[in-house]
Amino acid sequence: MFTDLAAPGADVQSLWRSARSARCEAKSCQTGRISTAEAAAQSHTGQDAAVQTEQGKDALQDFQQEVQVDYTGLLSFLQRVEDAVIKELNKNWESRAFDGFEVTWTDQNETVLCLHTLSYPEARDKNLQVSSVSWNATGSVIACSYGRLDDGDWSTEKSYVCTWNLDRRGLNPQHPDLVMDVPSSVMCLAFHPSQPSLIAGGLFSGELVVWDTSRTEDPVIWRTGMTDDTHTDPVYQVHWLPDTKHRHHSRLLSVSTDGKILVWREERDGRLALADGFAVVAQQIPRSTRLKKVSQKYLFCVCWSPVRPLVFAAASGEGEVLLFDLARSTRKPTVSLKQALSHCPVYCLEFNSKQAQLLAAGDAAGTVKVWQLSSDFTEQGPREMNHLEQLASESMD
Repeated sequence: MFTDLAAPGADVQSLWRSARSARCEAKSCQTGRISTAEAAAQSHTGQDAAVQTEQGKDALQDFQQEVQVDYTGLLSFLQRVEDAVIKELNKNWESRAFDGFEVTWTDQNETVLCLHTLSYPEARDKNLQVSSVSWNATGSVIACSYGRLDDGDWSTEKSYVCTWNLDRRGLNPQHPDLVMDVPSSVMCLAFHPSQPSLIAGGLFSGELVVWDTSRTEDPVIWRTGMTDDTHTDPVYQVHWLPDTKHRHHSRLLSVSTDGKILVWREERDGRLALADGFAVVAQQIPRSTRLKKVSQKYLFCVCWSPVRPLVFAAASGEGEVLLFDLARSTRKPTVSLKQALSHCPVYCLEFNSKQAQLLAAGDAAGTVKVWQLSSDFTEQGPREMNHLEQLASESMD
């Protein structure tokens, strides 16, 4: 007969799992501890020592010994070469190859060149004249002012102050680097002696204005305004003075045809306040020095060379720049440079204090010319100061 039977199960181990686990290994590695140490060293004491050898007695005796000269051999040599040397000296004496030659130890520029002709077309279209020129403290920037020097009436015509950087690679003679509009004619300019961006100007209205050329939006930083202290006539000269009380400040001196010489100081609110003043009345001026009606044949301006005490330049009413060298002549100019037409006077001049070979001149045609002078006008001679003292003593006699 059949009966129910429960047989036990059979287990079969996986050889694949056992083989895989046998091939897997786990390992780890770590370096041993590294030992470190800190150390510092600093010297605590210092000592200077100097050693100088003393001159030995033997060396001194060797030095004092008389040098032995072979006079017999020297005489024999001179006798052998005498005929040849005399022959060459006679040839040189008769030669005319170096007639007119002057010994110079430096290369000289024998000509006077016009490097630049600068102008502002808008000012020339209005027939404005160059009233003043000025070099800045670096010697690379030239400024000119425009106005009317031949018009004695009250003028409210707009004027300009223009600057050019001559060291700029893209220099445009007809396009100034900076143009500042001024409500009145500018009669004179003066750059600050040490701050290259500051320039002062005197106006036809009697005002003084100081511009900062580094500020393109509003360059005016100080001005006198129209007060009872300002000049009543045009300002024809302005000059920077050192302030003895404040080392980092300067004062301005202005001169006008109203007979006043005024000194101005800077104020924090942008004003120039009157610090001192002088008045010259007609009775104090000798009759021999009183100005008469100026003719175009006269000179309008003179300026001295910063490196040659005997050299100065003069602006002529006949359109010429005259260079005088008193070492050569005290009666006539050494060189006459044609600046403009004969009916166009030259009104202003100024040497470049940093580059003494450069001279700027402005004329009534509205142009500024920069002249490069030859080395004859820039190299001081060995007896120049003695010559100057001699001329001064002769003028006093």
